[in-house]
Amino acid sequence: MHSIYARVNGISALWSTCVMVLLGAVALSSFLFNANPKGNLDIVSLKVFHSRTRRYPFRNEEIGFVKFNLSADFTPLFNWNTKQLFVYLEAEYTNAQGVNNTVVVWDRIVRRKEDATIDIVQKDKYRLRDLSGSFSNVLPAQYSLKYNVMPYVGVLSYGEAARTAEPIDFPDARDSVS
Repeated sequence: MHSIYARVNGISALWSTCVMVLLGAVALSSFLFNANPKGNLDIVSLKVFHSRTRRYPFRNEEIGFVKFNLSADFTPLFNWNTKQLFVYLEAEYTNAQGVNNTVVVWDRIVRRKEDATIDIVQKDKYRLRDLSGSFSNVLPAQYSLKYNVMPYVGVLSYGEAARTAEPIDFPDARDSVS
């Protein structure tokens, strides 16, 4: 006969095997849901101003402010394995030294399906800054709305919901905010 410890060991091994098989099935079933959300992105204005840095008060730099209109519906991405979405707007440009830059201009974490419809008018959240301190001789920027699906179990998935039709030029820097 088996002792009580052997019986508990057998039951816990069976239980953990069943849980692992169930979690594997959940992770694999997430690949069956292929949603491709679409949205609209419009850059309303891009302004660049001269400024002083906070850390080094005698150093000048240029700061860009982006105002945009955004509408997208991410509800098809929500299923029973979706924990949350990370939605972000990024600007991609090449600076004067030829270095490719990707900068996040706006972001949001969406945790519920009810909040997955996004409609934003005239918004800016983060400023654009270049390591060189200047946006002169910078190639035009391409803006895109991207998302990251974070599941309860399984692999993270990424996608793009909207992109500007044409790259947008950086204007010359102004001295004052108006």
